[in-house]
Parts: sequence; structure tokens; C-alpha cells
Amino acid sequence: MRDKADLYTFEREERQNGNNVICGIDEAGRGPLAGPVYAAAVILNPDDVIEGLDDSKKLSEKKREALYPEIIKRALSYSVAFATEKEVDGLNILNASMLAMRRAADGLHIKPDIALIDGNCSKGFTIKVRTIVGGDAKSASIAAASILAKVSRDRFMKELAALYPQYLFDVHKGYPTKKHVELLLKYGPCEVHRRSFLSNILNKESAG
Repeated sequence: MRDKADLYTFEREERQNGNNVICGIDEAGRGPLAGPVYAAAVILNPDDVIEGLDDSKKLSEKKREALYPEIIKRALSYSVAFATEKEVDGLNILNASMLAMRRAADGLHIKPDIALIDGNCSKGFTIKVRTIVGGDAKSASIAAASILAKVSRDRFMKELAALYPQYLFDVHKGYPTKKHVELLLKYGPCEVHRRSFLSNILNKESAG
């Protein structure tokens, strides 16, 4: 089992390489059928270790909500941004995710020396980047960003649930659960559905 102290290994390596200001960047919401894709950028204080950081997908909603204000309060800088469902449709989900990440990075009030990015791809960044596959479970900075992005998106999907109650966005957060697909087929897509994600579902229904 990985020692949680190892979550700061990548940050220590970068400081040894002369990159003292390090931000972690991650996204949330690449897979849903509806809503924006969110991203967050976080610069942690190396002298203030936040206990409990981990990949947001491994944490309960209660734990993510508890860590969210701690990260915001104790980080040296943080920023949350998104790309809309219309941008997802126009750019494709990879490029929209990159756009949200760049917007998050641009929102930091401290310029980082390097950004640690979850995954194996980076596009269009004007700062130095290092991609880390599975980074949200390996880097404290990326883990913190994953939590901010996930919580922010979940909260927004709950707001959308109040506007479009028939889809139960507060329950499935837009992901393609069986219930969401059933409701989508019953009511048809709404303004916040990603049209580029729906063709297989809607075509299958029309063919049936």
C-alpha cells in the first residue's frame, strides 16, 4: 500500500530541480452526458501538509466536502474553472478539458514554475508542465486539484437539478447511469446535455 507521505514525492523532485512554485492541475467531468467539464489548479504550501489528500474518486462525498475548505484556506493559491457543454461539443472533450485546465492555471494569482498535470496529455499551456498518469493518486498538488474540481462540479450539477428536476442531476451528476439514460429517453435532451455524447443513445432508441 502506498504511503500517503509519498504524495509529496513529485513536489520534492521538482523543488530539487529548481521549480519551487508547483501547481497541481486536474479535471472532473469528462465522462458525463451533461454539464460542463471542470478543472482546478492548486499551489500547496510545502510547509503545511494537509492530511487526507487523495484521488477525489477514492474519497467519499463527505470527505471531499470536508477537505474542500481546508484546501482553499491553506493553499498558497487556487483557481477553479470550467468549459461549458457547448464548448465540449464544439472542441471535443479532450480539448475542452485542456481549455478548462488552462483557464484554471491562468486564474492563479501566483505564477507557478511548473504545473503537474494528471494524465498523459497537455495542450496549449504557456507554463512548463509535467504530465503524470494517475497523478491524482500520486501527487498531493494534483489530488488537491482533483478534489476542488470534483466538489465544484458536483455542486453545480445540484444547481442544474433545481432548473431541470426531471433529470435528477443531483443524483447522478450527469454521468450515463441507467436511470439518467432512462430519463433522457423519456424527456429528450435539455440545454445542458452534451449533444456530441448522445448520438449512440438516441440513435439506438430510434432504431428500436
